[in-house]
Amino acid sequence: MTEDKDNKFKAKAAAFLATVGSISAIIGFGSTLALVKRKDPANFDKGLEETGVSLAIRALGRGTLYAFAGCGCLFYAIWKLSGANNLQEFREKMGSALPRIPKNDPPQSRTEFEGLTDLLKYISEEYGKNLS
Repeated sequence: MTEDKDNKFKAKAAAFLATVGSISAIIGFGSTLALVKRKDPANFDKGLEETGVSLAIRALGRGTLYAFAGCGCLFYAIWKLSGANNLQEFREKMGSALPRIPKNDPPQSRTEFEGLTDLLKYISEEYGKNLS
């Protein structure tokens, strides 16, 4: 009986959180649109005329540019902070700074599975053993 009550409580809690989250997202999106329309109505109306494909292509281009530039700056900063002059030095410095990953040879656990269900069942059983 208590398990049934617990499940009902969880369902009610999930429904409440989903409702509050959805309403918050709708209100936030709506207020943002209203703010943009009030501040710059000309560009807002221009944006409504733009097709979805052109908007998506523009967003993909900008996202790709930002991703490459951001990762490039991050990797360059790590390279310079390491003080390495070439790739071999960088590899040696990172190898000594990062923890070693032990080799699993021969494998200590299963490596072949019949399908995704078998893999997930195995993972859940192994996770349960590690908690005990």
